[in-house]
Amino acid sequence: MKLPLIALALTFIHAIVTAAVAATPDPFPARPIRIVIGFTPGGMPDITARLIGAKLAESWKQQVVVDNRPGAGGVAGARIVAESNPDGYTLLSVSAAHVVSPTVHARMPYDTARDFAGITTTASACYLLVVPPTLGIKSVKDLIALAKAKPGQINFSSGSTGSGTHFAAEIFKSAAGIDVVHVPYKGVPEALTDTMANRVQFFMSPLASAINMVKEGRLIALGVSAEKRVRTQPDIPTIAESGLAGFRWDSWAGLLAPAKTPRVIIDKLNAEITRILRAPEVEQRLNSLGAEPNPGTPAQFDRMIAEQLVIVADIARKSGMQPQ
Repeated sequence: MKLPLIALALTFIHAIVTAAVAATPDPFPARPIRIVIGFTPGGMPDITARLIGAKLAESWKQQVVVDNRPGAGGVAGARIVAESNPDGYTLLSVSAAHVVSPTVHARMPYDTARDFAGITTTASACYLLVVPPTLGIKSVKDLIALAKAKPGQINFSSGSTGSGTHFAAEIFKSAAGIDVVHVPYKGVPEALTDTMANRVQFFMSPLASAINMVKEGRLIALGVSAEKRVRTQPDIPTIAESGLAGFRWDSWAGLLAPAKTPRVIIDKLNAEITRILRAPEVEQRLNSLGAEPNPGTPAQFDRMIAEQLVIVADIARKSGMQPQ
């Protein structure tokens, strides 16, 4: 009788162990990760996501898929992530457009502050004010003078309504006191294309997206939106020093997860992405595009978003922007 009892006990123990193993989640990441970007390829959220995604795939031996879902100034892509399973496998690469969207869209399908969890800021940069060579102007003062001479006749492009490029140009418009017309596009590449063709007369572009076109002579750079000249582009003046004193508006990128993503997963993502951003080859790549790696803690990113939501809403109110 003892042998059957021993066998029964072993079977019972095996069943308990098997059940425990089955109930234990696979160590993260155990399958491909998707990084959603709410814009077409070419902007800083796209560039940083692809750079980080390639490095994550190398270190974690898991595929990282970059998924561009443009629409509504980044809102369409953000909605996908806000409504996805909070398991760390669907992330969102954002820019300053993420905090701008609530000021330009009367109805939002998610709560910008509550429905996402910060992982880290990834890069910081500035905008580059560019015009087509055929416009025949060479400075910020020239552009402002032209706009004042032709009120309502000068157009500016953006990567879409509510995007960071839209808001940066609205801030420029308000600071310069000019009457110019907004022409939104599907994304940054499309906005650049029509600016080069002089179908629109200026664009506040992410520096990384436009700098090669400036070097090739297809666009004229009037100034950067930073407080100081960009270290990698010292010949381009700031907008403030070239005709609009006090002007400054920085660009940034970062990675978010859906709210309620387990803290252990957020922390693991933060640690690995911070390591990647501090690698010399990654810093060099970002520097070549006019950007700087800018990793931080999840708490710092959450706090920055909360603070910028307040700041941006105040700027929008002062500049007369109304939600549509």
